[in-house]
Amino acid sequence: MTLATLADVLQPALKGGYAVGGLVTLGWEDMRAYVDAAEAEGLPVILQAGPSCRAHTPLPVLGAMFRNLAARVSVPVVAHLDHGYTVEDCKAALDSGFTSLMFDGSRKPLAQNIDETAQIAEMAHSAGISCEGEIGFVGYSDGENSLGTDPAEAAQFARDTHVDAMAISVGNVHLQQNQEGGLDEDRIRAIEAVTDIPLVIHGGSGVPSDQRRHLARTTKICKFNIGTELRMAFGASLRASLVRDHDRFDRVQILAEVEPDIQIAARRVLRGLAAD
Repeated sequence: MTLATLADVLQPALKGGYAVGGLVTLGWEDMRAYVDAAEAEGLPVILQAGPSCRAHTPLPVLGAMFRNLAARVSVPVVAHLDHGYTVEDCKAALDSGFTSLMFDGSRKPLAQNIDETAQIAEMAHSAGISCEGEIGFVGYSDGENSLGTDPAEAAQFARDTHVDAMAISVGNVHLQQNQEGGLDEDRIRAIEAVTDIPLVIHGGSGVPSDQRRHLARTTKICKFNIGTELRMAFGASLRASLVRDHDRFDRVQILAEVEPDIQIAARRVLRGLAAD
Protein backbone atom coordinates (compact mmCIF):
# COMPACT_ATOMS: atom_id res chain seq x y z
CA MET A 1 0.00 0.00 0.00
CA THR A 2 1.29 3.49 -0.86
CA LEU A 3 -0.96 5.43 1.52
CA ALA A 4 0.90 8.55 2.67
CA THR A 5 0.37 11.55 4.93
CA LEU A 6 0.30 15.12 3.68
CA ALA A 7 3.68 15.77 5.28
CA ASP A 8 5.10 12.72 3.49
CA VAL A 9 4.46 14.31 0.10
CA LEU A 10 4.75 18.04 0.84
CA GLN A 11 8.10 18.06 2.65
CA PRO A 12 9.91 16.57 -0.39
CA ALA A 13 8.04 19.06 -2.59
CA LEU A 14 9.21 21.94 -0.39
CA LYS A 15 12.81 20.79 -0.64
CA GLY A 16 12.62 19.84 -4.32
CA GLY A 17 10.91 22.90 -5.75
CA TYR A 18 7.65 21.47 -7.01
CA ALA A 19 4.01 21.09 -5.94
CA VAL A 20 1.55 18.23 -5.54
CA GLY A 21 -1.99 18.18 -6.89
CA GLY A 22 -4.81 18.07 -4.36
CA LEU A 23 -7.48 16.66 -6.65
CA VAL A 24 -11.06 17.15 -5.49
CA THR A 25 -13.06 13.94 -5.75
CA LEU A 26 -16.79 13.34 -6.16
CA GLY A 27 -17.09 9.65 -6.97
CA TRP A 28 -15.36 6.37 -7.68
CA GLU A 29 -14.67 6.99 -11.36
CA ASP A 30 -12.86 10.29 -10.89
CA MET A 31 -10.94 8.96 -7.87
CA ARG A 32 -9.75 5.99 -9.91
CA ALA A 33 -8.85 8.22 -12.86
CA TYR A 34 -6.79 10.49 -10.59
CA VAL A 35 -4.86 7.63 -9.04
CA ASP A 36 -4.23 6.03 -12.43
CA ALA A 37 -3.06 9.41 -13.73
CA ALA A 38 -0.61 9.73 -10.84
CA GLU A 39 0.70 6.21 -11.46
CA ALA A 40 1.13 6.92 -15.17
CA GLU A 41 3.08 10.10 -14.40
CA GLY A 42 5.04 8.57 -11.52
CA LEU A 43 3.89 11.39 -9.22
CA PRO A 44 2.19 11.59 -5.80
CA VAL A 45 -1.45 12.60 -5.59
CA ILE A 46 -3.71 13.93 -2.83
CA LEU A 47 -7.28 12.62 -3.03
CA GLN A 48 -9.58 15.18 -1.43
CA ALA A 49 -13.05 14.62 0.03
CA GLY A 50 -14.73 17.99 0.38
CA PRO A 51 -18.17 18.88 1.76
CA SER A 52 -20.10 18.08 -1.45
CA CYS A 53 -18.38 14.71 -1.75
CA ARG A 54 -19.13 13.90 1.89
CA ALA A 55 -22.77 14.91 1.45
CA HIS A 56 -23.04 12.28 -1.27
CA THR A 57 -20.94 9.47 0.27
CA PRO A 58 -20.31 8.77 3.99
CA LEU A 59 -16.79 9.27 5.32
CA PRO A 60 -16.21 5.60 6.23
CA VAL A 61 -17.00 4.62 2.64
CA LEU A 62 -14.74 7.34 1.26
CA GLY A 63 -11.90 6.26 3.54
CA ALA A 64 -12.22 2.68 2.33
CA MET A 65 -12.31 3.83 -1.31
CA PHE A 66 -9.19 5.96 -0.93
CA ARG A 67 -7.29 3.19 0.82
CA ASN A 68 -8.34 0.63 -1.79
CA LEU A 69 -7.10 2.88 -4.58
CA ALA A 70 -3.81 3.54 -2.80
CA ALA A 71 -3.21 -0.21 -2.65
CA ARG A 72 -3.45 -0.45 -6.45
CA VAL A 73 -0.51 1.83 -7.26
CA SER A 74 3.14 2.39 -6.42
CA VAL A 75 3.05 6.20 -6.04
CA PRO A 76 2.15 7.95 -2.74
CA VAL A 77 -1.57 8.60 -2.29
CA VAL A 78 -2.86 10.90 0.48
CA ALA A 79 -6.39 10.40 1.82
CA HIS A 80 -7.28 14.00 2.65
CA LEU A 81 -10.30 15.58 4.33
CA ASP A 82 -10.90 18.93 2.60
CA HIS A 83 -12.70 21.71 4.50
CA GLY A 84 -13.52 19.94 7.72
CA TYR A 85 -15.51 22.52 9.67
CA THR A 86 -15.83 20.84 13.06
CA VAL A 87 -13.92 18.60 15.44
CA GLU A 88 -16.54 15.96 14.70
CA ASP A 89 -15.83 16.13 10.94
CA CYS A 90 -12.13 15.66 11.56
CA LYS A 91 -12.52 12.90 14.14
CA ALA A 92 -14.83 10.99 11.79
CA ALA A 93 -12.29 11.24 8.99
CA LEU A 94 -9.49 10.10 11.27
CA ASP A 95 -11.57 7.11 12.39
CA SER A 96 -12.33 6.34 8.71
CA GLY A 97 -8.68 5.91 7.80
CA PHE A 98 -7.87 9.33 6.36
CA THR A 99 -4.20 10.33 6.54
CA SER A 100 -4.65 14.09 6.43
CA LEU A 101 -7.17 16.52 7.95
CA MET A 102 -7.83 20.02 6.66
CA PHE A 103 -9.59 22.05 9.35
CA ASP A 104 -11.17 25.22 7.97
CA GLY A 105 -11.60 27.87 10.65
CA SER A 106 -11.01 30.70 8.20
CA ARG A 107 -14.40 32.34 8.80
CA LYS A 108 -13.69 32.61 12.54
CA PRO A 109 -11.79 35.28 14.50
CA LEU A 110 -8.03 34.78 14.40
CA ALA A 111 -7.64 33.61 18.01
CA GLN A 112 -10.47 31.09 17.67
CA ASN A 113 -9.13 29.83 14.35
CA ILE A 114 -5.69 29.31 15.89
CA ASP A 115 -7.02 27.58 19.00
CA GLU A 116 -9.32 25.20 17.12
CA THR A 117 -6.80 24.43 14.36
CA ALA A 118 -4.15 23.68 16.99
CA GLN A 119 -6.55 21.24 18.64
CA ILE A 120 -7.09 19.42 15.33
CA ALA A 121 -3.36 19.41 14.57
CA GLU A 122 -2.62 17.86 17.96
CA MET A 123 -5.29 15.21 17.38
CA ALA A 124 -3.90 14.43 13.92
CA HIS A 125 -0.28 14.27 15.04
CA SER A 126 -1.17 12.03 17.98
CA ALA A 127 -2.63 9.59 15.44
CA GLY A 128 0.41 9.83 13.15
CA ILE A 129 -1.30 11.79 10.39
CA SER A 130 -1.13 15.36 9.04
CA CYS A 131 -3.10 18.58 9.40
CA GLU A 132 -3.69 21.55 7.07
CA GLY A 133 -5.17 24.84 8.25
CA GLU A 134 -6.32 28.05 6.55
CA ILE A 135 -5.53 31.65 7.42
CA GLY A 136 -7.26 34.43 5.54
CA PHE A 137 -10.42 33.47 3.70
CA VAL A 138 -10.61 32.08 0.15
CA GLY A 139 -13.92 33.17 -1.30
CA TYR A 140 -16.19 31.67 -3.93
CA SER A 141 -16.89 32.68 -7.51
CA ASP A 142 -20.30 34.42 -7.54
CA GLY A 143 -20.42 33.95 -3.75
CA GLU A 144 -18.56 35.08 -0.63
CA ASN A 145 -15.72 37.52 -1.17
CA SER A 146 -12.17 36.63 -0.21
CA LEU A 147 -10.26 38.15 2.69
CA GLY A 148 -6.55 38.21 1.86
CA THR A 149 -4.03 36.61 4.21
CA ASP A 150 -2.08 39.02 6.38
CA PRO A 151 1.59 37.93 6.54
CA ALA A 152 1.93 38.73 10.24
CA GLU A 153 -1.18 36.68 11.04
CA ALA A 154 0.15 33.86 8.85
CA ALA A 155 3.37 33.78 10.83
CA GLN A 156 1.44 33.60 14.11
CA PHE A 157 -0.92 30.95 12.74
CA ALA A 158 1.91 28.70 11.53
CA ARG A 159 3.83 29.08 14.79
CA ASP A 160 0.93 28.51 17.18
CA THR A 161 -1.02 25.78 15.37
CA HIS A 162 1.87 23.48 14.33
CA VAL A 163 0.04 22.59 11.11
CA ASP A 164 1.88 20.67 8.39
CA ALA A 165 0.58 22.96 5.63
CA MET A 166 -1.09 26.36 5.52
CA ALA A 167 -3.73 27.42 3.01
CA ILE A 168 -3.56 31.12 2.14
CA SER A 169 -5.73 33.69 0.37
CA VAL A 170 -3.73 35.58 -2.25
CA GLY A 171 -6.21 36.24 -5.06
CA ASN A 172 -7.40 32.66 -5.43
CA VAL A 173 -11.14 31.90 -5.55
CA HIS A 174 -13.06 28.63 -5.23
CA LEU A 175 -15.15 27.36 -8.17
CA GLN A 176 -13.70 29.73 -10.76
CA GLN A 177 -14.33 28.41 -14.28
CA ASN A 178 -11.71 30.45 -16.12
CA GLN A 179 -8.05 31.34 -15.66
CA GLU A 180 -8.36 35.05 -16.34
CA GLY A 181 -7.14 36.12 -12.92
CA GLY A 182 -3.87 35.39 -11.20
CA LEU A 183 -2.30 35.31 -7.78
CA ASP A 184 -0.71 38.18 -5.85
CA GLU A 185 2.94 37.15 -5.98
CA ASP A 186 4.08 40.02 -3.74
CA ARG A 187 1.76 38.82 -0.97
CA ILE A 188 2.96 35.24 -1.47
CA ARG A 189 6.58 36.37 -1.08
CA ALA A 190 5.72 38.30 2.06
CA ILE A 191 4.02 35.25 3.59
CA GLU A 192 6.73 32.76 2.70
CA ALA A 193 9.34 35.12 4.16
CA VAL A 194 7.87 34.62 7.65
CA THR A 195 7.22 30.87 7.69
CA ASP A 196 8.95 27.67 6.67
CA ILE A 197 5.92 25.41 6.22
CA PRO A 198 4.43 24.35 2.86
CA LEU A 199 1.79 26.71 1.51
CA VAL A 200 -1.46 25.65 -0.15
CA ILE A 201 -3.60 27.30 -2.83
CA HIS A 202 -7.31 26.46 -2.76
CA GLY A 203 -9.22 27.31 -5.93
CA GLY A 204 -6.25 26.35 -8.08
CA SER A 205 -8.41 25.84 -11.16
CA GLY A 206 -8.68 29.61 -11.51
CA VAL A 207 -4.92 30.14 -11.50
CA PRO A 208 -3.34 30.35 -14.98
CA SER A 209 -1.44 27.14 -15.73
CA ASP A 210 1.80 28.98 -16.42
CA GLN A 211 1.60 30.77 -13.08
CA ARG A 212 0.86 27.50 -11.27
CA ARG A 213 3.96 26.01 -12.85
CA HIS A 214 6.09 29.05 -12.02
CA LEU A 215 4.96 29.27 -8.39
CA ALA A 216 5.38 25.53 -7.85
CA ARG A 217 9.03 25.87 -8.83
CA THR A 218 9.93 29.19 -7.21
CA THR A 219 7.92 29.52 -3.98
CA LYS A 220 6.89 27.54 -0.92
CA ILE A 221 3.52 26.76 -2.51
CA CYS A 222 3.63 22.96 -2.46
CA LYS A 223 -0.04 22.07 -3.03
CA PHE A 224 -2.61 23.33 -5.52
CA ASN A 225 -6.21 22.20 -5.01
CA ILE A 226 -7.80 21.47 -8.38
CA GLY A 227 -11.49 20.66 -8.62
CA THR A 228 -13.51 22.79 -11.05
CA GLU A 229 -11.09 22.26 -13.93
CA LEU A 230 -11.43 18.49 -13.63
CA ARG A 231 -15.18 18.58 -13.11
CA MET A 232 -15.50 20.60 -16.30
CA ALA A 233 -13.48 17.97 -18.18
CA PHE A 234 -15.81 15.31 -16.77
CA GLY A 235 -18.91 17.23 -17.83
CA ALA A 236 -17.63 17.86 -21.36
CA SER A 237 -16.74 14.19 -21.85
CA LEU A 238 -20.08 13.03 -20.43
CA ARG A 239 -22.06 15.32 -22.74
CA ALA A 240 -20.05 14.18 -25.76
CA SER A 241 -20.62 10.53 -24.86
CA LEU A 242 -24.38 10.98 -24.62
CA VAL A 243 -24.55 12.96 -27.86
CA ARG A 244 -22.77 10.15 -29.68
CA ASP A 245 -25.44 7.68 -28.61
CA HIS A 246 -28.79 9.13 -27.55
CA ASP A 247 -30.13 5.69 -26.65
CA ARG A 248 -27.37 4.89 -24.19
CA PHE A 249 -28.57 4.45 -20.61
CA ASP A 250 -26.16 2.12 -18.81
CA ARG A 251 -24.23 4.12 -16.22
CA VAL A 252 -21.24 1.79 -16.17
CA GLN A 253 -20.86 1.89 -19.96
CA ILE A 254 -21.14 5.67 -20.07
CA LEU A 255 -18.64 6.30 -17.27
CA ALA A 256 -16.21 3.73 -18.68
CA GLU A 257 -16.03 5.93 -21.76
CA VAL A 258 -15.68 9.14 -19.76
CA GLU A 259 -13.01 7.98 -17.31
CA PRO A 260 -10.06 8.02 -19.78
CA ASP A 261 -10.75 11.70 -20.53
CA ILE A 262 -10.67 12.52 -16.80
CA GLN A 263 -7.36 10.69 -16.51
CA ILE A 264 -5.89 12.73 -19.38
CA ALA A 265 -6.98 15.98 -17.70
CA ALA A 266 -5.57 14.87 -14.35
CA ARG A 267 -2.26 13.86 -15.90
CA ARG A 268 -1.97 17.32 -17.42
CA VAL A 269 -2.61 18.98 -14.04
CA LEU A 270 -0.14 16.78 -12.14
CA ARG A 271 2.55 17.13 -14.78
CA GLY A 272 2.24 20.91 -14.72
CA LEU A 273 3.13 21.02 -11.01
CA ALA A 274 6.01 18.54 -11.10
CA ALA A 275 9.70 19.31 -10.97
CA ASP A 276 11.51 19.92 -14.26
